[in-house]
Amino acid sequence: MEAEIWCLPEVKIGNHGLRKRVLHKGNSWKTPFPGDEVEVRYTLRLKDGEFFDSSHDKGTPFKFRLGQGEVIRGWDEGIATMKKGERAIFTVPPEMAYGEIGSPPTVPPNATLIFDIEMVSWYSIRDITGDGGILKKIMREGEGWATPKDADEVLVKYVASTEDGIIVSKSDEELEFSLTDGYLCPAMSKAVKTMRKGEKAELSVKFSYCSRYPGDAHCNNDITATNSKLTIDLELLSWKNVIDVMGDKKILKKVIKMGDGFDRPTEGSLAKVIYIGRKDDGTIFECKGTPEEPFEYICLEEQINEGLDRAVMTMRKGEQATVKVSSEFLHGTENGKWPPTASVLYEIMLINFAKEKSFWKMDTQEKLEACQSKKSDGNALFKAGRFELASKKYEKASKYIEFDHSFNDDEKSLASSLLSSCSLNNAACKLKLGKYFEASRLCTKVLEVDPCCVKALFRRSQSYLRTSDLEKAEADIKRALAIDPNNREVRLVYQELKDKKRQYFRQEAEIFTNMLSSMG
Repeated sequence: MEAEIWCLPEVKIGNHGLRKRVLHKGNSWKTPFPGDEVEVRYTLRLKDGEFFDSSHDKGTPFKFRLGQGEVIRGWDEGIATMKKGERAIFTVPPEMAYGEIGSPPTVPPNATLIFDIEMVSWYSIRDITGDGGILKKIMREGEGWATPKDADEVLVKYVASTEDGIIVSKSDEELEFSLTDGYLCPAMSKAVKTMRKGEKAELSVKFSYCSRYPGDAHCNNDITATNSKLTIDLELLSWKNVIDVMGDKKILKKVIKMGDGFDRPTEGSLAKVIYIGRKDDGTIFECKGTPEEPFEYICLEEQINEGLDRAVMTMRKGEQATVKVSSEFLHGTENGKWPPTASVLYEIMLINFAKEKSFWKMDTQEKLEACQSKKSDGNALFKAGRFELASKKYEKASKYIEFDHSFNDDEKSLASSLLSSCSLNNAACKLKLGKYFEASRLCTKVLEVDPCCVKALFRRSQSYLRTSDLEKAEADIKRALAIDPNNREVRLVYQELKDKKRQYFRQEAEIFTNMLSSMG
């Protein structure tokens, strides 16, 4: 038998003379990592000598942490190559064992050692904080690859105890908490974010990571009253994804049921939803749609609460979620004022949605029709005083035709007319919104195509007048009157310009007079 063993192929490990013969292959492809807690059975003898040490005599496997210097270097490097269930013979040279000194009285100086090692198992140990403050030993691997994110709500079971076995806190049943708020101590939240569904772990937590979160009162004893380590047996049962929609925690969406596919609604999509809005005290203040007749609306057209609208645009078909919306999105939700700290909770399901056809997929006729339709929508919104939304409609209408080079002569003429009309209407919106530089830019765009457009000159002169650029305003007004001398609107603006110039002259005269007085 001995002769058969030494006939097996031998491989070198590293560049320092460590050699390995596999007697029995393992039953997995995984090998341990530095820091993992390893369990092995072994026998040891000197080269050409008798066996003098064995874990079999002790009745239990030998445990140590790999790569931490707890065993000789030959073990750290050799056992790192082993799989679970594997058995191998290692020949360890002196420089990777006890070297020139040896380990009296059993290991003489410069001794080559022969180990027969069986890998029983290992537990992965992760230094979560990088300073040894929270060590996580995986007792049972989890499913899949996903782990909870910072804002998610997790469902766990746990038992926390001191080094001498005193239980300081535990979950009587399943416990749910938000990782944003934390629970028990910082170590819980930090560790659970590294875990997969169904994973069981044992945490070794230093005193500095044992302090509780403010307001927590879940411990039978004061964890922070001792400098001993805390051991937490933790199991991650599941979690619910919480999405910070805007990145500022003002719209938080918690996924209750995952949707289908990967597509999501975009601006202008027709969404079909069912939702209920509740106040902080649970009172229902809004209810839309039923399974038989879902509520339909166009995304980002101010037809529902903006916070809820933006959350819907992160959802997939069939998804169910709760959406917490902060006070700044509550204007217009219902009559009456909301307190500054108020928030509402929506329970919503996205039944289905249909996206608008992308303009690059349209033929020329479809683009012209889409432009006219969006322009009409913008006109209706402008009349209703919804200038911001009207402006977006005109901008979208322009995009359908602005850069298309495939129109025939008749289509080019119509497209040019539509583009000018959308730009002028958008300029009117910008004037209403106080965005004067944007208004003048849109008018200039029209005048580059049609220098005699009175409407463009008129609206640009208004922009210049509002920004006190009186010389440019006067030039535009005079050009407009030269083209259309009887235009009443232009004449009214001209009169406003004259009044403003007289006001400025008076102010300058007063300033000059005051300067002379102070000099005298």
